Amino acid sequence: MKKTDYKKELIIKGTQKRKGSNNRNDVRKIQSWLSLYAINHPNAGTATGIDGDYGPATERAVKNYQKAIDIIPSGMVTQALFDQLCRPMRDAFEKPLQSSDLRSLVLEVAENHVKSHPRELIIKGQSNSGPWVRSYMDGHDGSIWFWCMGFVQMIIDQAASAQGKKFTSLMPQTVSCDIVGNAGLEKRILHRNSQINNNPSLVKPGDIFLIKKSRLDWTHTGIVIDIDGTTIETIEGNTNHEGSRNGIAAMKRTRNFKKSNIDIFSIDPLI
Repeated sequence: MKKTDYKKELIIKGTQKRKGSNNRNDVRKIQSWLSLYAINHPNAGTATGIDGDYGPATERAVKNYQKAIDIIPSGMVTQALFDQLCRPMRDAFEKPLQSSDLRSLVLEVAENHVKSHPRELIIKGQSNSGPWVRSYMDGHDGSIWFWCMGFVQMIIDQAASAQGKKFTSLMPQTVSCDIVGNAGLEKRILHRNSQINNNPSLVKPGDIFLIKKSRLDWTHTGIVIDIDGTTIETIEGNTNHEGSRNGIAAMKRTRNFKKSNIDIFSIDPLI
């Protein structure tokens, strides 16, 4: 795999505790994962500020997490405890894959990710932040880092790597929808909306959809996982229930490509 920044999000340099020799970056990681846990377990009492300070609030949040997973609450975070906190990310990125053909691999990887509930956080007033965003965006996060293409390329990278292939033979490594869209045009593997309206069979599971703003400007992307008539089911990052290109999470959506200005980037050359 080429996109391996996620590995940095799975480790801390040493045990972190209140009044200890704390590493502020590690403490922010811990606080981030506690807050992510709280989103899916709102009664756990693990949501806390993400400021790098292992104070009484963080200690209490850690103890609440330990209680939630039936561990004696010490208020300390060892690597073993941190492994449990960030297990959703390890499952998404490292769960052994069972599929054999590339399109099935893409779908399997996409499903693994969405089941692990990737979400962004707001840190220091910046949206598009946190461990999931950094993992998809080659280490970057913050409000300007819309992460939908980083999410898509991570999925294609994982799937291609399972077959010993490099996704960069299909497209440049980038977080820009425009760069990928233009690469598709140059390689003649980008099917325009008018083409797929006339011939929906051009759209296949595992392909990449791109929402077009103008002829050479695309604003959002995701993975096609199913096609039914003029609708596509998708898995996409940095979206929400409205289908925003700057939402908060990865999720499944259903889109009508006749009513939306959607182009399709084919992964056929990688097969």
